Amino acid sequence: MKRIVILISGRGSNMEGIVKTCAAEGWRAQVAAVISNRPEAAGLRFAAEQGIPTAVVDHKAFGKGDAARAAFDAELARVVDGFAPDLVVLAGFMRILTAGFIGRYEGRMLNIHPSLLPAFPGLHTHQRAIETGCRAAGATVHFVTAELDQGPIVAQAVVPVLDGDDEAALSARVLQLEHRMYPRTVRWFVEGQLQIVGSRVRQLAGEAQLFVA
Repeated sequence: MKRIVILISGRGSNMEGIVKTCAAEGWRAQVAAVISNRPEAAGLRFAAEQGIPTAVVDHKAFGKGDAARAAFDAELARVVDGFAPDLVVLAGFMRILTAGFIGRYEGRMLNIHPSLLPAFPGLHTHQRAIETGCRAAGATVHFVTAELDQGPIVAQAVVPVLDGDDEAALSARVLQLEHRMYPRTVRWFVEGQLQIVGSRVRQLAGEAQLFVA
């Protein structure tokens, strides 16, 4: 039975999708904990209602600067390790993690980013796609590495950018596909269906790694 720890900062809609899909499809896995860096994160309530243990490591308690960031990551790792995860899932976790933290979970930490990486790493991805004149946008699930938003790509979801789209409209369409893609990729990891070969990720069962609206 694989143990999954999910990190969130807000409402956790992708976390909710993973929890529900895990239960509905009967994965040989359990969401062992949901952890947030924000005590007011709405997703904590959903997790608690499902009987999932929750924890908060409030980044504001550590101050600012490199030393504070390292101290926060050390405490976060301590809390995460307390749940003995096989997989750590970042689901809207709005913190840039240190190389030390990332190295601790190398090869077993996934993130979802709201762009077609390597395009538009960082923030405000949908607005940047619109302003650049992209005709397609989307989201990417990738293994986390020390280089921000540059880890091996597991799967991508693509939606058209429509005339008249604003950031909110495009974000909502992408999010619908995220809710399909992220649980699927987590299941692949749980079932041992992912293999990292250099900078590429193979889906060993031959399932499509591209999700299209």
